[in-house]
Amino acid sequence: MTFSIIVVCYNAGEKLHKTIESIRRQTEKDYEIIVEDGLSTDGSVEKLVPGEDLKIFRERDEGIYDAMNRAVSRASGAYLFFLNCGDYFEDETVLARVRHYMKIDSDGQDKQKQSGAAQRTGDSTERTLSDAAPGKRAFPPRIYYGNIRERATGAAVMSNPQIDGFACYRNVPCHQACFYDRRLLVKRGFRTCYRVRADYEHFLWCFYKAHAVMRYLPVTVVSYEGGGFSETKENRRRSAAEHRHIVRKYMSAGQRFLYRLILLLTLAPLRTCLAENPATAEAYQNLKRKLYNRKQ
Repeated sequence: MTFSIIVVCYNAGEKLHKTIESIRRQTEKDYEIIVEDGLSTDGSVEKLVPGEDLKIFRERDEGIYDAMNRAVSRASGAYLFFLNCGDYFEDETVLARVRHYMKIDSDGQDKQKQSGAAQRTGDSTERTLSDAAPGKRAFPPRIYYGNIRERATGAAVMSNPQIDGFACYRNVPCHQACFYDRRLLVKRGFRTCYRVRADYEHFLWCFYKAHAVMRYLPVTVVSYEGGGFSETKENRRRSAAEHRHIVRKYMSAGQRFLYRLILLLTLAPLRTCLAENPATAEAYQNLKRKLYNRKQ
């Protein structure tokens, strides 16, 4: 199976049903849906009908990231994707197009292997993540990621096509646009000590420690609702504190200073205001797309 689509929910109401419908409208059918419910009391889960494509698990959890880790243990797809309640696939062809680009990338890997081209030397972490038989070389795990559309502003937001240190500090892809090689999450789940930034911390672990290959796909993956748990006033403060803690784990003091200086010189707070304002968001995102395309 190619995709495991994980939906974590608690009293999500009609949003849960609409999210499931957006999955079932996909023309690509090589997927399973894992619904991990934290014992909802609104009757929303009871209306779902389990089947070959839909597995429902109901149990008490310790928060959203704990629930996501539990769902990972139940998933069987080669790639795992987390779709929040209230977020929907942009259209019915998303999974088909993602799989198409995955195949192109896989074919390229096969050709590279057959030609005997030099491959990156893996450390012990990468070898642990490998599914290869003893004595055989497997390709490093991948994260495929695309773009999102913000429903609050109506703007299409392009992800950074090149992940480097500064991107990890400031601009990692939206979690709802990432397809994870399941080895990355089976080996190491989300750290639940982080209440709102565990997905960010895990992405940095994938990049710096697991040496995952990051592949940008020119696909708008989700219609992103926003305004959720991590975007409350209290959790924005918590998010900033967790960000400071996480980057200290993976980046040197010199790197952090340099990245903060770049943000200061490029007027990051002003750019954030432009991106979040419905009147200016589309123009800002168009400009960002042009810069990213030139960079790419």
